[in-house]
Amino acid sequence: MRVIAEAGAFTPPDDGEPGDLNHWVVHLNSEDLSLGTYSIPAGGLDDQTPHTEDEIYVVQSGYATLVTTSGAVEVGPGSVVFVPAGETHMFVDILEDLSLIVVFAPPYGSRAKADRAKADRAKADRAEG
Repeated sequence: MRVIAEAGAFTPPDDGEPGDLNHWVVHLNSEDLSLGTYSIPAGGLDDQTPHTEDEIYVVQSGYATLVTTSGAVEVGPGSVVFVPAGETHMFVDILEDLSLIVVFAPPYGSRAKADRAKADRAKADRAEG
């Protein structure tokens, strides 16, 4: 067992550097899933791109609208939303600092890594053949 007390705490973008629009921190990676906290300041911009893994958002604080290719929903503390792998999505109209616990399954980036490895193998096979 592991208690992840820091999960869901809002963290502003790193040092206010130009281009830092939000903050992402990974708390746990296991063989089957990963867990992190995604923070976007009020009035901020969600610049994420679609992921290769299924994703669950649990809103800890703040209010926003989640817009996906399949619809839009207003979210606030306690909202739980599932976004399937590959679906374009972004939080907009962020009215208060938004803090989200995010669960990826399988772990974040793992399918992308597997896809790259498969492409590399195919390229090597073509070069040999």
